[in-house]
Amino acid sequence: MFLAGRQPDAPQEALQVLDIVLRELPTARYSPVSRSFYSPNLGRRQRLGDGLESWRGFYQSIRPTQMGLSLNIDMSSTAFIEPLPVIEFVAQLLCRDISVRPLTDSDRVKIKKALRGVKVEVTHRGNMRRKYRISGLTSQATRELSFPVDDRGTVKTVVQYFLETYGFNIQHTTLPCLQVGNQQRPNYLPMEVCKIVEGQRYSKRLNEKQITALLKVTCQRPQEREKDILQTVHHNAYYEDPYAQEFGIKIDEQLASVEARVLPPPRLKYHDSGREKDVLPRVGQWNMMNKKMVNGGRVGHWACINFSRNVQDNAAKVFCHELAIMCQISGMNFAPEPVLPVLSARPEHVERALKARYHDAMNASKPPGKELDLLIVILPDNNGSLYGDLKRICETELGLVSQCCLTKHVFKMSKQYLANVALKINVKVGGRNTVLVDALARRIRLVTDRPTIIFGADVTHPHPGEDSSPSIAAVVASQDWPEITKYAGLVSAQAHRQELIQDLFKVWQDPQRGTVTGGMIKELLISFKRATGQKPQRIIFYRDGVSEGQFYQVLLFELDAIRKACASLEPNYQPPVTFVVVQKRHHTRLFANNHNDQRTVDRSGNILPGTVVDSKICHPTEFDFYLCSHAGIQVGFSSFAMCSFDKMC
Repeated sequence: MFLAGRQPDAPQEALQVLDIVLRELPTARYSPVSRSFYSPNLGRRQRLGDGLESWRGFYQSIRPTQMGLSLNIDMSSTAFIEPLPVIEFVAQLLCRDISVRPLTDSDRVKIKKALRGVKVEVTHRGNMRRKYRISGLTSQATRELSFPVDDRGTVKTVVQYFLETYGFNIQHTTLPCLQVGNQQRPNYLPMEVCKIVEGQRYSKRLNEKQITALLKVTCQRPQEREKDILQTVHHNAYYEDPYAQEFGIKIDEQLASVEARVLPPPRLKYHDSGREKDVLPRVGQWNMMNKKMVNGGRVGHWACINFSRNVQDNAAKVFCHELAIMCQISGMNFAPEPVLPVLSARPEHVERALKARYHDAMNASKPPGKELDLLIVILPDNNGSLYGDLKRICETELGLVSQCCLTKHVFKMSKQYLANVALKINVKVGGRNTVLVDALARRIRLVTDRPTIIFGADVTHPHPGEDSSPSIAAVVASQDWPEITKYAGLVSAQAHRQELIQDLFKVWQDPQRGTVTGGMIKELLISFKRATGQKPQRIIFYRDGVSEGQFYQVLLFELDAIRKACASLEPNYQPPVTFVVVQKRHHTRLFANNHNDQRTVDRSGNILPGTVVDSKICHPTEFDFYLCSHAGIQVGFSSFAMCSFDKMC
């Protein structure tokens, strides 16, 4: 009925069936990962470091659109474990020759973490390449390991067994063995007889060096990406796919052509004391030259801690001085000197250094006891967990506004970098960098006609492998209607990988007060009323990071929480709510019809910021659209959001 056009809404089962049909052939040819397919032959393999390499591939899925069924194809790259001998993999992982000195405890932990769950094949049995999955690492060296070989309790060492059974003389006897099989009856395999099986995707967190290498591989100009997509469709030869033919599926090899429009950029208002009082961004770009922040914040008491060994105290002092001057030039009331000299500390003493400096600064301030307005922190370029630890201590224990700067920027000290940091500091201390001219003139429909609060919400989940870490929900809300430029933010930890935001509305029993209500929405609504003197008559709620399968579950749960939060403030207080789901990680790619037409592309060849597509490729029944919300930051990235609206008025 659906294929014949007699069923208006696409049933999920029908789409799933067609998806399975079109996935059958590429599944046989390539390595499937979720909805993507990868192969070492689809493009050059690139080493990412530490025993990883990138494979090229493509994403494929069937989507219902206003034009009928569409096949969504996009280019993709991801990390795979290099099919190396395990000895070589470990040497790359540790960045040293592992035969020179014994492994440390931290080396063992690193190896175990990297290899657990990885498939290996043995190389000491000729053509018999039996495969095993690694479950762990022995605590003893290979030369110390022995095991029973029969029911009579005869014991042999691993070295002896391999020599007698396979004629294989183990060289690296000081290294641990790989454990395969279950924990009750483990099998011991020396590292040197194992090779990693090809085609295993690396799903754990990449380090900074690997991310940089992967971005270099994936970054393409739009014209090249379009060409690769068309070549992939042609190479896959869907017209010859026997499974597609059996189901009567035909696929057009040309890209769909859609109409788009470009929204005009918003005019931005700056302070009247600057040489330029307002600015109209050009192709999504503008700068702070000749402009001053519309509301400069005040930083009277500040200090600096340096956690980088490479930055001398004098260099840190000069950097802080230049940053203070830039903050002043940009329009902030910023004290030129810190309350205390720059403190150099070691990363492992982060908590002690922060708390000591915090108390020293309070004692040194005039009058004593005045808290710091800002802490500037210089970090090593590769700082591991230091950044997270520092933010946690400043935000949750000390209540301290902090601004982190990397060592490389301290040495470079470019004017553009200092200006960007000044903008961040100003917002953190309660200032406003710019406001929309249309907001001041009350010309933004459905926002400036009556008091409106705009929320933004997202949930950050821990990386794969971090099984005990909580998910972190964050909600921000505008505090300065009609300008909608200044936001207050709240964060809350919740259950591991839980997408629904649990603390939007809370009810609990208090021994003294009885039933008490609270939560993030209620707090932010009260904060809006305090800041503006008015209660919101309209709520616009932007929600990021929700997959299509969870749209309605999230909408129903979180809209209900918003309604309850409003009702808890005042009986019958139910302002209209517009709930907007924003998705950035989709695979729809928009290209200009003519890549050489300067009126429709920016310098990198991307479509212009402000481009909107709201027909043909959009959902046949749901209210969604595509928006290129800002200019491509990295040359070659087409970045645009897909929004789905559920308007509740």
